[in-house]
Amino acid sequence: MLYIVPTPIGNLEDITLRALRILGEVDLVLAEDTRVSKRLLQHYDITTPIRAHHAHNEHGTTPQLVQQMETGTTMALVSDAGTPGISDPGFLLARACHEAGIRVECLPGATAFVPALVASGLPCDRFHFEGFLPHKKGRQTRLQHLAELPNTFVLYESPNRLVKCLDQLIEHCGEDRPASVARELSKLHEEVRSATLGSLANHYREQNKVKGEIVIVVGGK
Repeated sequence: MLYIVPTPIGNLEDITLRALRILGEVDLVLAEDTRVSKRLLQHYDITTPIRAHHAHNEHGTTPQLVQQMETGTTMALVSDAGTPGISDPGFLLARACHEAGIRVECLPGATAFVPALVASGLPCDRFHFEGFLPHKKGRQTRLQHLAELPNTFVLYESPNRLVKCLDQLIEHCGEDRPASVARELSKLHEEVRSATLGSLANHYREQNKVKGEIVIVVGGK
């Protein structure tokens, strides 16, 4: 059996009692970065063995892991933060398990875009989750598509590319389009700033250095 286990996006208290129990009961924890996940396990005195499973090795390790689960090994998949499979590794292993007839169970839990979307003040009854845009090829095409959507859409972006991304959004959506930038969610310096794309771009252009994982929420056309 494979459990997909969401982990905190910042505050270590944002993990469910069930997730802690599962992480302690499985035979093996598969982690995007073992150094990051070990800190979480040690914080909660969980001693389950841990192994790396990430975007650079998942094509090679997935068949072996499936074979182990077919013989009775129970595993939990975690990413560095949030829910595996959401802009993180997870899809390939889950698909391979389904093809092999292995039960897959995903626990509910933390993921960055949900609190950013709900706290933005923008309509969230219907929305489009885009995740990370392509860095180069296809980026402009995706931006053109997103600009025409009638519903709120959500992007992930790195802090050092935030201003560039906001400027590109202005090119396609206009500087008056309502938007929100969320960063450091669930951490001490959490910030959710809602304004227009133009105001947000000007604000972050004046900042010396922007830190934290970034979620950009943009209102529909």
